[in-house]
Amino acid sequence: MLFGVVTLFALVLVPFLFWHGTWFGRPLSDREIEQYLNDDSHPRHEQHALVQISQRLDRGDASVQRWYPRVCALAHSPEIELRITAAWLMGQDNRSDAFHRTLLEALQDPEPLVRRNAALSLARFGDAAGRPELRAMLEPFSLLSTGEGVVRYRLRVRDPAERGTVVAILEGGGGRQSEVRSPLPGKILSKTAADGKRVRKGDEIVKLEPSADHVWEALRALYLVGSPEDLWDVEKFTRPLPDWPSRIAEQAKLTAQQIRNRG
Repeated sequence: MLFGVVTLFALVLVPFLFWHGTWFGRPLSDREIEQYLNDDSHPRHEQHALVQISQRLDRGDASVQRWYPRVCALAHSPEIELRITAAWLMGQDNRSDAFHRTLLEALQDPEPLVRRNAALSLARFGDAAGRPELRAMLEPFSLLSTGEGVVRYRLRVRDPAERGTVVAILEGGGGRQSEVRSPLPGKILSKTAADGKRVRKGDEIVKLEPSADHVWEALRALYLVGSPEDLWDVEKFTRPLPDWPSRIAEQAKLTAQQIRNRG
């Protein structure tokens, strides 16, 4: 019975965190997928092809396996959006050794959303290598200064921030300015550098509260691969929190119980 429940969760656990910046719903023919997938001059074409491959995987179309080597190559693309999408797609086939190996490499990606999609996808393989990243999804995220200068905040504490939102401006010498954008969705939990203070590159300036969606997906993945060491992080969410969906507490209880059952 327990095996059946775990299998069911593995089947329905589809990584949520793929960034839908553009609608890629237009169906592509095999020829178009081949062309788009290798169109390095238009990353949006490559991303469109990746989404189409994922949709065909959902329909059980094994013919898309011919493009798996290219999917793995795009997982190392300099384009962040392609790496995010590829990490999401590779969780759709948890029998592919090539995808499994590539996802393990993606856990070291400098972009947090790539690492998170990789950790979620690895959970579908039954691989717990992404557990540290899954636990990080349950914790506040440290937003670091991307350069040196005087920090001027654009958001207040408790303001929401989407991925790409400008959180602060860094004022450098000679009137130069640079933006610090959030790489993840969430809310401003605290400002760890005073407004008007000079900061250096790598200094923490904001703690970002995790988004409910990221917490939800991390809890579902830990249901599959979590261990007793993860219980403290999971159980923080077993009590309903103000402004959070009730499904979070419900999933946290299920996940905590499943971890205990595994022992």
